[in-house]
Amino acid sequence: MATQTTAERARKPRRGERRVVSNIVRGSIGNLIEWYDWYAYTAFSVYFASVFFPSGDQTAQLLNTAAVFAVGFLMRPIGGWILGRYADRRGRRAALTLSVTLMAAGSLIVALTPSYGSIGVAAPILLVMARLLQGLSVGGEYSTSATYMSEVATPGRRGYYSSFQYVTLIAGQLTALGLQIVLQQVLSPEQMGSWGWRIAFVVGAAGAVIVLWLRRGMDESESFERAASEGDKEQDGPARGSLRLLLSYPRQCLVVVGLTMGGTLFFYTYTTYLQKFMVNTSGIEKPTAAWINFFALLVFVLLQPVMGLLSDRVGRRPLLIAFGALGTVVVVPSLTLLSHTSDPVYAFLLMVGPLAVSSLYTSISAVVKAELFPTSIRALGVGLPYALTVAVFGGTAEYIALWFKKAGHENWYFYYVTACVLISLLVYIRMRETSDASPLDEDVSRSRD
Repeated sequence: MATQTTAERARKPRRGERRVVSNIVRGSIGNLIEWYDWYAYTAFSVYFASVFFPSGDQTAQLLNTAAVFAVGFLMRPIGGWILGRYADRRGRRAALTLSVTLMAAGSLIVALTPSYGSIGVAAPILLVMARLLQGLSVGGEYSTSATYMSEVATPGRRGYYSSFQYVTLIAGQLTALGLQIVLQQVLSPEQMGSWGWRIAFVVGAAGAVIVLWLRRGMDESESFERAASEGDKEQDGPARGSLRLLLSYPRQCLVVVGLTMGGTLFFYTYTTYLQKFMVNTSGIEKPTAAWINFFALLVFVLLQPVMGLLSDRVGRRPLLIAFGALGTVVVVPSLTLLSHTSDPVYAFLLMVGPLAVSSLYTSISAVVKAELFPTSIRALGVGLPYALTVAVFGGTAEYIALWFKKAGHENWYFYYVTACVLISLLVYIRMRETSDASPLDEDVSRSRD
């Protein structure tokens, strides 16, 4: 009997670990499709910029699409608030299912909207509406996904498991770029500009339907179920997921803003904007720029779990400080050199180097934020201050960069990014280590009592 009991105890952790992996995979695949849909816009905007806006020079049309991209980011704080509140009150799984539904609707609108030449000003209006829906979706997806993956992860390996949020986030961008490369090989430039780009958004809408089915099989977070049960018994104080409760954590909210500002601007500069930079400034051909982005982002993906695992060993704060220090010195020289080269190999190195620096931040960004807040306010605490910061700095990155270029001072943007990373570095130096005795660890301790 003793031997049987020992065997059962040995099997139980393995079953639990398998269930953790299953939940992480289901959540991650949904995250991939969400971010594929989001990045398909910027990957294919070089082709559909002339479809939705009046004729003009290339920079002006790209400026218009970048403005719509920024408008989508304005909805992310609203998505972070609405879906974060929904996740803290109704559950992580329910919020994740709702977010992917909104993303599918936005992608379908983009895929089916006629050109400016056919319906006039209604074309850019519908494009804006689609991006508003997608911005709402992504605002909720990030916070809820970060919360869910950190809560279901095995204690002591949260950095590693949570890093898969950015693995799938970047994999979504890679998928968009990969599809772009395939379409470039089978379609002519005229076909790509006429209708080929619409395929990307049809694929995104179809993928979202599959994710809806997968997410219905996810387990709800035990942390949420416990907090919901205790919340039903304790009626005193602010409600779960309320702004009133969030305002009782001002320091944590400010930390989220400070650590996100430089990280998100750096990330969007070297991912979504750099492809346009290579085409519009370096003079690299569109297909070549797509290949450079694809392979650089592939390296970036592989670095995420490595850095996440490292953070479980040495802590989150040392990685953030390393990112801030290296990020402040790499931006100006890398972008300056890239602006003066059309060599694909050199351009790849100038992209992958800063992305390696960025991985010090991106791999642990989600778990650091989740470790700041208790369960009752975690999704909203992660989502709202993060989304506000991303809207202001990440969402405007392309627009500000192109505006500086159009004004004849493109290099000013390089110093703008550097200054924001430097401010975040000061926050990293002053913040406490989050992996030590975080509210997530308190959840685990209470579950063992």
